[in-house]
Amino acid sequence: MHLPEGEGHLCLACADFDHLVFLPAGNAALSRRAKQESTLAVLVLRFNRRRKRHERQGILVEEAALERAEQQCLADEDVRARRRERDAHRRAAQDVEFQAGFADAIRRLYPGCPPDRARAIAEHAGTRGSGRVGRSAAGRALDEEAVRLAVIASVRHLDTGYDRMLMDGVPRADARERIRPDLDRVLVRWARA
Repeated sequence: MHLPEGEGHLCLACADFDHLVFLPAGNAALSRRAKQESTLAVLVLRFNRRRKRHERQGILVEEAALERAEQQCLADEDVRARRRERDAHRRAAQDVEFQAGFADAIRRLYPGCPPDRARAIAEHAGTRGSGRVGRSAAGRALDEEAVRLAVIASVRHLDTGYDRMLMDGVPRADARERIRPDLDRVLVRWARA
């Protein structure tokens, strides 16, 4: 059952889901197993107006199914913990490699950018789970525009009075317009070999 935004609400009893228990999102193994064990599973979403998308909050499942899933998770916790550790090491190595490639792409586009600064920009833009441009599909592909946007963001925040203006209540668009000459000066200097 799906109720479009703004078309009313139903309580769990009215929706005939009051016999289910809520399992919050966050434990993928438990959620997957509870969903498999339950004859009825309902995805619980909340619309995030700022991001303009639905975000998963958890699932509703039968209580007995949740208990069976918890037992299964307890039984193989050691195996899953070792796998998580291996995966974390693998992802960390991938992140270091990606960030090095991103820093190289910055230095190709902006040969005058100091190497330490290029690395710092790459680390910041490429932080996993950050939602920053470096983690976008274009950023992971080292697209020139994504690299350029990461550099601009860094220069805007570190080399201009932009953040101070925002703190003083200057509207974002006005602050960006005011700092544009300072931003352009740094970018032109860095673009030269």
